Formats: sequence, structure tokens, C-alpha cells
Amino acid sequence: MFNSNGNPNARDRTPLKDAIRDCKSAIYLMVFVTAVINLLSIAPILYMMNVFDRVLPTNSTVTLVSLLVLVLGLYVFWTALEWLRTRLMIRISLRIDWDLATSVFNACFRKSLSNTDANVHQAMNDMLTLRQFITGPSLISLVDGPFAIVFMVIAYLIHPWLAGFIVVSTLILLVITLLTKQVTTAPIEAANHANLEANRLAAASLKNAEVAVSMGMLPSLRKRWYNLHRSYLQHQVNSSESNGFIGMIGGVFSKSLPSLQITIAVILAGMGLISAGGVIAASFLIGKATAPLKTMITKWEEVIKARIAFERLDQLLANQEFIEQKMSLPAPLGHLTAKELTVMAPKSDRPILRGVNFDVPPGQILAIVGPNASGKTSLLKCMLGLWRPFSGTMRLDGAEVADWRHEELGQHIGYVSQSTSMFEGTVAENIARLQEVDSQEVVAAAKAVGVHEMILGFPKGYDTILGNGSFELSGGQSQRLALARAVYKSPKLLVLDEPNSNLDDQAETQLQKTILALRAAGSTVVLTSHRARLVSVSDWMLLLKDGFQVRFGPTSDLLPELTGKREVAAASVVSELRAPLPATNR
Repeated sequence: MFNSNGNPNARDRTPLKDAIRDCKSAIYLMVFVTAVINLLSIAPILYMMNVFDRVLPTNSTVTLVSLLVLVLGLYVFWTALEWLRTRLMIRISLRIDWDLATSVFNACFRKSLSNTDANVHQAMNDMLTLRQFITGPSLISLVDGPFAIVFMVIAYLIHPWLAGFIVVSTLILLVITLLTKQVTTAPIEAANHANLEANRLAAASLKNAEVAVSMGMLPSLRKRWYNLHRSYLQHQVNSSESNGFIGMIGGVFSKSLPSLQITIAVILAGMGLISAGGVIAASFLIGKATAPLKTMITKWEEVIKARIAFERLDQLLANQEFIEQKMSLPAPLGHLTAKELTVMAPKSDRPILRGVNFDVPPGQILAIVGPNASGKTSLLKCMLGLWRPFSGTMRLDGAEVADWRHEELGQHIGYVSQSTSMFEGTVAENIARLQEVDSQEVVAAAKAVGVHEMILGFPKGYDTILGNGSFELSGGQSQRLALARAVYKSPKLLVLDEPNSNLDDQAETQLQKTILALRAAGSTVVLTSHRARLVSVSDWMLLLKDGFQVRFGPTSDLLPELTGKREVAAASVVSELRAPLPATNR
């Protein structure tokens, strides 16, 4: 399952598999140490054989002491090697975690942008499951398995019947292990999936806890969650009961093996074919040869969980390597162009936007207007590189936006989404985008959007803790702080999705001043709004309706045409757009 040998082709190369391959030297050393440990485990067998065959008949104290000193020295060496193997396995697990933890975290965020189920908590649990498997007895039993041949050879040297009994016993245990796998794998996978869905539903419901409780929706949500939870419990019970029944059969057989082996050995000793020491050795040999399979039977559920975790992580990280290896590009100037752009939501086969074309020079303001569900927010997501175009292009300074590295491009972008929220941290840390706080820049951003006085009125000013049930912000306060975060360090591209939805007239006037100041500083601003008052500050206007571009042109030409007036009024643009509009002008 975790093979790191060979030279895989490009199709087999994934970040998780590459991380395991990077540890191949340590893995080879661990296998070598395991081989030596298995050879050293012959020491007690040889000791008992020599005690019964040489010491007892001769009553030689010197021989007994010599054998004891030798075997004690081997035991010390044996224990040291087991300690070394444990250290190696811990180091391998930590190396894989160190190499992949940040990539897993990043991949979860990118998957969530694609409306794909991506649970950071689940992914980190998968990392923990994989790490515990690497350091646990299940993996050791897998590595120990091939060395059972060594004990079969020793048994053959004592007498072929003993070796034959070990081979037959091993085959029977192997069949029991395969039956365990066949019976328990599907229920365990189903149980894990049901548990994941139940946890996802619970987490999603908690985001709307106030609505659920206030409107009496809690019983319905609880019923939906419990149906998934009950499915998880049922599959878990089925798996445990099936595993328990087969485990009972395997347990009876495993417990009987030493007695059966000794019985055969005593019969052989009675026939004069082996010595008394061979009888004692027989009980040791059957135990050592079958121990890995016995462990696999009892620990098979851990193996299945590790495999599921491995596959989930491997799938999650499938495209992560390509994303992280994108070439760095120069800082953008803010030139936005779209050409025959078609946008589809992830996991959807129906276009949201079709045939969008526009060209906005740096330092200009573009207003995107249209009725609800016309595709405005989807266009912004494509403009930010969150969604990749289905066809056509969306370019920033001539480069496809989706091809930029978000970690680099994000430093030059300001974004305010429709649903604004703050991260856990202080007000200053949130405005500084959770980076090292530059006090002057933080205050400058706050003053630029007119929230400096508001922040000073908080319990601890800029050091007020937000998030996780700390200081509660109103919708308007949260939106204004989001604006301050967006304009931090004057980004070259500012994208505002309904930035005035929770603002009063005074705050909206301040927002207009901020937008105009950013334009004067050379920033490109893209905004969506239903209010002509904010749209009026733009240089260009893009009209969307039912996923199509209706018009694109200078705001000074289009806005009076839509409102039917030459002077800009504070009326809603949306109401004007509901009427049939002129033909597409590209």
C-alpha cells in the first residue's frame, strides 16, 4: 500500500507518494533493522535448545553461564535495535507530516473554493491516522511478515514436519486475514463516509445556529444529522460484529497452534527424530512465524483506516504540486481584460456566464451591474482566480489570472465579499491580513475607509480580539473592517462585491471617497452594486443579465441611458435593468 520502490512514471507521481519516496533511505534502513531483529529473535530459541540438549545432560554450570551472558548481550543489542526502529518510524512519520501538512491545509482551502467537500479537520485527522499507522504495530507486522520464512527454515532444519505444520498454519491464518479484509472493508469504508457526512452536516448547521434556534429548525436539523449518525453506527456495528466473529475463529485457531505444534514435536521426540530442545524450540517457532498474521487479524481495521486516509490525502493533493510550482510573475499594474469568457461553477455542467468581453486599463473603475443571479459574483470569482474559465480568457496584465500564484498575487489584491467575516485575532491583525502588523499602514487603511474612530471605541481599540465568541461586530462594522482589510497597503486591484449592502449614507459617502482616492493612486477598482450612487463613481460599466453581457462602455454614457436622466440619481439600477435592454455591444 505504501510501496516506495521502483521508478514510477509521471502518472504515479503525487505529493504524498513523493514524500514517501523521499524517505526511502530511512525506510530501507528500517527494513534492514527489522531483518536483523528477526534474526536476533532466534536467540531465545537457540538458548532453550542448548540448555535442554547440552546443559541439562552434562549439568555444566560454565556452559549455562556462558550461554546466559551471550544471550543477555544479544537481548541488549536486540532491544537497542527495536528502539532504533521506533525512532526511525517516528522520524519517517514526522518527515511526511512536515512535508505535507501545509500542502494539505492549502489544498483544503482550494477544494472548498470549488464547492468540493474539503474538511480541514478531517484532512488533519487523516494525517494523524497515517502517522499513527506508520509508528504502530500494524506496519511492523506487515514488514515482519516476509521474515516468517526464516523460522520455517529453522523448523525444517529441526524436522520437516514442524516446517510443514507452520506452512499449513500460516496459510490458514492468511485465509482468515483475507476473509477479515473481505468482510470488514466495505462496512468500515461506509461507516467512515457516513461519519464524515454527519460531521459535515453538523458543522454546516452550526454556522446558522441563530437562525436554526430562533425559527425552531433545530429538531429538523437534529433529525437529519441523527439519520447520518445512525447509519455510521450501523455500519460500525456490522464491521465490528463481522470482525469479531472471524476474529473468534482466528483466536481459537491461534491459541491452539502452540499446543498442536508441541504435540507434533513430542511425537517426533518420542520417535527419536528430534531432541528435547527441539520440542521447546517448536513452540517458539510457531509463535514467531504466525505472529505477524495474528497481529494483522486483530489490527485489520487500523490498516483499512490508514488506507482510506492515504487515498483521501492522495486525492486531495492530486493537483497541489502543479499549483505550488507555478512560476512567479511581476507585480501587476491592474490591466483587466476578458475575451469570450465563459464561466461554469465547479461540479456544474451549465454555464453561468457566456461570451463576456471587456478591457479595463490600470487605474480605472469598473462597475458590474445587473439583476440578481445575472452572474456578477461568479465573474468576480473568475477575476480573482478562484474559478478557472471554462472557455475564453480572464487576464491581468496579459497573464491568465488563474495561473498566478495566489500567495503572491494576493498581496496586490483587495477583496470584500458579500458575506464579510473576521478571522480569530485582533482588529489590527485582521486589517493587516494576519501578517506582521505595520501600525502605520493599519491606521492608514482604517482612516482611508473612515473606521479609525469606530475602532478606537472598541474595548481595546486595535487590540480588541475578534472571532470565537469574543467581541461581536454588527453587519455594518464587519463590512467596514473588511473594507479596511481590502485597502491595506493600497492594492493594485480592488474587488468589491456589494460593498455598501450594510452601510448607511455617511459610510457609503466615505466608501466613494476611498474608491476615488485609490483610483487616483493608480489602483484598478471593480465593484458590483445595486445603487446608482456608488456606480456613478465608475469609469466603465458592464451590464449583465441572465448570464449574458448586455452592454459594456463608459459609465457616463450608459448610466444616464439606463436611468433615463442625464444627471446621476441615487435610484436603484436594478429596477431599471429588469426592463428589456438594448442589444449586446461588445
